[in-house]
Amino acid sequence: MSNGQRSRFPRKEPETLSDAELFREAVRGVAPLKRTRHAPQGPKPPPRARFTRADEAQVLEESLRLGPDELAVETGDELSFRRAGIGESVVRQLRRGAYRVDREIDLHGLNLRDAHAALHSFLASAVAAGARCVRVVHGKGRRSGPRGPVLKNMVNKMLRKTAAVVAFASARPVDGGTGALYVLLSR
Repeated sequence: MSNGQRSRFPRKEPETLSDAELFREAVRGVAPLKRTRHAPQGPKPPPRARFTRADEAQVLEESLRLGPDELAVETGDELSFRRAGIGESVVRQLRRGAYRVDREIDLHGLNLRDAHAALHSFLASAVAAGARCVRVVHGKGRRSGPRGPVLKNMVNKMLRKTAAVVAFASARPVDGGTGALYVLLSR
């Protein structure tokens, strides 16, 4: 310190100074920075998917354009599907009902367009909630006439196109048999 000012701490030899005294010696003459106040920021806006509506409309349009040759499932046919890399044992366990069903949707009585929208919404909410296995009841299509099981075919096609679906299989008879599916979702 110059100009005749005396330090609060007398100078000692560096070997005899404590850590606290060394720190004080090092920061002598340092002035704190002036604080500036920043304007508080409001809450961030919620995220929104920019392409969701367009994607939904495209999937709906594709499903409604399916021809009879693409809808080859019959009333009593069992359905099963698994993505590449998923073992056959997973489908076998699904058929046996080994997975706990976290959610369920019943599409009985809905027309094709309403059923498609309901299934899309159901799958999105199930994935968002972290559901692992869901049951989709589509019915057997016995009252669909010569067109065959309309909802069953739509569900089959839509689940195969949905990336979050890992595998699916027809349910046990007690849970709807060929009129329902166990659907395994990715985590």
